Amino acid sequence: MSQTPAVTLVRYGTEQLPSIRPTLVGLYGEVYEKEIAEDPFFSVERFEQRLRGHSSRPGWEAVVAYDGGEAAGYAYAAPLPERTGWWSHMLTPLPDEETREDGTRTLALFELMVRAPWRKTGLAQRIHEELLTGRREERVTLLVEPGHPKVKALYERWGYRHIGDQQPFPDAPVYATMLRNLR
Repeated sequence: MSQTPAVTLVRYGTEQLPSIRPTLVGLYGEVYEKEIAEDPFFSVERFEQRLRGHSSRPGWEAVVAYDGGEAAGYAYAAPLPERTGWWSHMLTPLPDEETREDGTRTLALFELMVRAPWRKTGLAQRIHEELLTGRREERVTLLVEPGHPKVKALYERWGYRHIGDQQPFPDAPVYATMLRNLR
């Protein structure tokens, strides 16, 4: 657990997911309200399906930020398994040595979100770095919608580089795929 004067960061594993699931789903619904209204891919039901799949992976963890008793944001991630489909959705295939996984090489950061009152406070980076603290993977990957250039630029400032684009589901947007070394 990490603390600052107003916000506490709490790490959770799969065994605690039932207790935090309502928080994760509720914040998703709030943060993605506009996208949910415009595109079925972003529906709460689809998010819950993705959360179920992501959290079923060994090594899944979440970090939730609380301001008092109120959840302000969170991130969650899990290692890519040996037979992952993550890299198969790249629009331009990457070399085999870049996509070879063993279940411990690459951490996939699936979600990072902060509620509006806490944006532009540095909280997203604090949640992100807390989630990466103590991880054994050598690198971390994430997807960013190209329509969010400020978010992409933020990740670049945090040490990520754009390695190509992918469309993880037929009805999903095309995402910028980013990678950051952890070691």
